[in-house]
Amino acid sequence: MDILKAISSDRRYTLHSHTQFCDGHAPMQDFVEAAIAAGFTNYGFSPHSPVPIESPCNMSFDDVPRYLAEFARLKELYSVRINLYASMEIDYFGPDWGPSNEYFVNLPLDYRIGSVHFIKAKDGEIIDVDGSAERFKANMALHFGNDVRYVAETFFNSSVAMVEAGGFDIIGHFDKIAQNLSYYQPGVEDCSWYRSLVDDFVSLICSRKPIVEVNTKAKVLHGRIFPSERYLPRLIDAGVHIVVNSDAHEPRLIDASRDYVFDLIDRYETLSATRKNDCVAL
Repeated sequence: MDILKAISSDRRYTLHSHTQFCDGHAPMQDFVEAAIAAGFTNYGFSPHSPVPIESPCNMSFDDVPRYLAEFARLKELYSVRINLYASMEIDYFGPDWGPSNEYFVNLPLDYRIGSVHFIKAKDGEIIDVDGSAERFKANMALHFGNDVRYVAETFFNSSVAMVEAGGFDIIGHFDKIAQNLSYYQPGVEDCSWYRSLVDDFVSLICSRKPIVEVNTKAKVLHGRIFPSERYLPRLIDAGVHIVVNSDAHEPRLIDASRDYVFDLIDRYETLSATRKNDCVAL
């Protein structure tokens, strides 16, 4: 992905944001102005992609041309002040809908983020598992029979299928299901069966080496980053390329908690290099 060259030595970027074209809370231009004020040199828009079901959080198919036209206008208007990029956060539903779908492959995007927000209920209905804890709890009873393990396994099975299908440049917040699951059943992340699911998925990432997003959106309100801090050392040891994204839905949050994550990465990279040097010395 060419954009990686631009951000490789400059941390003043974010590649994940949501504006008026999906569930963001301000126009695209407001985000650009905020990015410039924050000293960013690279900024990417990534509206939630169109999906083949009703979803109030996702961009409509009709809005795609308008989004791309507004991006082109802003890119020209701010060309001497900041580098802007057009993307989408593309929802993976299964073999017939995801980042590798021909519709998305043919869009003039600078990069594509692949994410899982929806999974199939036991009756086959597609359900959003990424909303509020209250809505998640209601959906657990209504659509999933309160079966925590089914939801976790379905989420990570879908994530595995998305990685294997490809078509994306960055994998978005790959264990975000942990937030709602943990509110619903505290301690679930420490269950052996859940740890096994995530460990297997991290192993897949370490072998395939897609670019991994560390998403800081939930740090301020929920004390979380995605993926969890516990998985960062493995990713770094494996040489997986990491980008740090704020996933901002408001201009004031475009840089929220990113320094915290960069400090973590610096610390783990130092430890990783030390371990490797110790092995060489042996």
